[in-house]
Amino acid sequence: MIRLWIYILLAVLFFVFIGFWTRQAEKFLAEPILISGWALFASVAFLALFSVRKRLPFLSLAPASRWFMLHTIGGFLALSLFWLHMGSLWPKGLGDEIMAGLFYGVTVSGIIGLFLEKLYPHYLTRSGVECIYERIPNEIAEIRSMAEDVVLECARETGSDTLGQHYLETLHWFFQRPRFFVNHAFIGQSAQHWVRHQCQILERYLDEKERGYLKQIFALADYKRKVDFHYTAQSILKGWLLIHLPISIGVVALTFWHIVIVHVYYI
Repeated sequence: MIRLWIYILLAVLFFVFIGFWTRQAEKFLAEPILISGWALFASVAFLALFSVRKRLPFLSLAPASRWFMLHTIGGFLALSLFWLHMGSLWPKGLGDEIMAGLFYGVTVSGIIGLFLEKLYPHYLTRSGVECIYERIPNEIAEIRSMAEDVVLECARETGSDTLGQHYLETLHWFFQRPRFFVNHAFIGQSAQHWVRHQCQILERYLDEKERGYLKQIFALADYKRKVDFHYTAQSILKGWLLIHLPISIGVVALTFWHIVIVHVYYI
């Protein structure tokens, strides 16, 4: 926490220094826009380094958590420098408007990503389940197969098809693929309540031996519910990155183009 406040203080001091420098440049009839512009370019370049760091995990370039902290602080610093450089919240001219739109887009998506990065990992850890995203379909298929084996064993050992009929009518839908995506996205409990309700409805119609098999189905359904949450959370995190990263690339590309245009036509 102390380190966080130190980084925030350094960012504030850097912004104040650039602001003071631009004010002094105006007094001496220099080009203050170049000072704020190059400071903005430096902050954007630093933010781009975070993407490079994520692709080179084998290098000892400080922990990823520290890079994430610096990336977050650097993002707000870049937004402040952008306002200082433009002199307003929204510039005039098509090129500058496109640049501003992309910059605000990457800022908003970054804030959303910050919220998601703080929210989902905590709940994923609390679930007590670890899932690799690419293996989740196979994981669900294995759970479904185990559930169907329990149902068949129950029918074979007890001679009753009550559990089997209920599975085909309700629980089979749940085990087919990830369910309750929207509710999981908002950290809801609908899946847990649904599974418990379905098992409670059936329990009253089963004898003691069949209830033992129902408990196995409930355990598998509860585990599958946690896998579903992993699927939802990881899908959203990956989907967010597919939005944030292209906009970020657009900002970097337009930044270089802006520098070229300014130095060719205005300096």
